[in-house]
Amino acid sequence: MQIVVDLTRCQGYAQCVFLAPDMFQLHGEEGLLYVPAVPDDQLERVRQAVAACPVQAILMGKEVSAGAE
Repeated sequence: MQIVVDLTRCQGYAQCVFLAPDMFQLHGEEGLLYVPAVPDDQLERVRQAVAACPVQAILMGKEVSAGAE
């Protein structure tokens, strides 16, 4: 499974960091670092992070391909 974060949409609320700290990290005050390839043991945490993002900046799975078009 793959994820992409739209960094122009991300506002640094960091809900993803709290829910999936192995996948998302804040770099400085507003920079977000993330791992695009989601291992199976992190899928549920990443799904929760996607759902919790208040600006819907995280795309996952099939949405990643659709967002690239």
